[in-house]
Amino acid sequence: MKTDYLKKHLLPAFIVFVLMQSCSSDSGLKPGEGYIDVEGGKVWYKIEGKGNKTPVLILHGGPGATSYYLKPLAALSSDRPVIFFDQLGCGRSTLKMDTSQMNIKFYVDEVEQVKSKLGLKEFYLYGQSWGTVLAAEYYFAHPEGVKALIFASPALSGKLWIRDAKLLLKQLPDSLQQIILKHEKDKTFDSPEYKEALTVYYQKHIARKLPWSPDIDSTFKYLGEEVYVHMNGPSEFTFTGTLQYYDALPELPDIKVPTLFICGEYDEARPETVEYYASLVPGSEFAVINDAAHMTMQDNPEEDIKTIRNFINKIEK
Repeated sequence: MKTDYLKKHLLPAFIVFVLMQSCSSDSGLKPGEGYIDVEGGKVWYKIEGKGNKTPVLILHGGPGATSYYLKPLAALSSDRPVIFFDQLGCGRSTLKMDTSQMNIKFYVDEVEQVKSKLGLKEFYLYGQSWGTVLAAEYYFAHPEGVKALIFASPALSGKLWIRDAKLLLKQLPDSLQQIILKHEKDKTFDSPEYKEALTVYYQKHIARKLPWSPDIDSTFKYLGEEVYVHMNGPSEFTFTGTLQYYDALPELPDIKVPTLFICGEYDEARPETVEYYASLVPGSEFAVINDAAHMTMQDNPEEDIKTIRNFINKIEK
């Protein structure tokens, strides 16, 4: 009788306990920062948090914008590792690059090297702005291990980005529009009045919370300008770099993992466009962060983090 009782009541509980213990092994990622040798130089990285839950790998925007402005996303590290790194050509990573390296494939290979060197087996892939291009192309090339995708303020179509930029530019006062158009035509991008006009646009559609945080200041201070101009162009709405021809729309329906699209209420990645992107990915989710522009994690970090965390929690439940 005692043996039957043990089999019926204690053995199942013991099996569950063993399974829980085997699933709770640490990820092996330890908090801290350092450098990873990759093709083309050294990549600076930092791991926030620890634990057994699936890590989040963060891809910053730009290209060349560094990861400083993404610091609020470290709040996700309360129960899992969150990995930041500066892509080559900006920030704390190797700055010197040849223009032949400034392309999507080179940066996709860089992400794969970072993933391999850190020993990531399974992870959530978060990309912001240009980082969404990188996240999408990385997933298409290396879907193994990507548990879900988070596209924040996506730039998944050069054609639609240019269209949206022109629409937002027309919302500026006429005097500012004329200043911007004049200097764009003359290519006098160092003009003080041009930079002042850009600041107005940036404070409307890049980051609205004033004064800007030290993280945003550092992002601009350590911007990889050569990479930015080559791949993007001289400004956010002068999209003359190589990415102007980028188009992920035909491939979006092929995404097979849970996907979240996020943008700000006043984002230069306009909510209407981002919702359209989301409609192309089967079963994806779409969220607009209130009172926020392109840097949602800076303008409204509480709502931004809550949205991402709820998405991840649904997957893990």
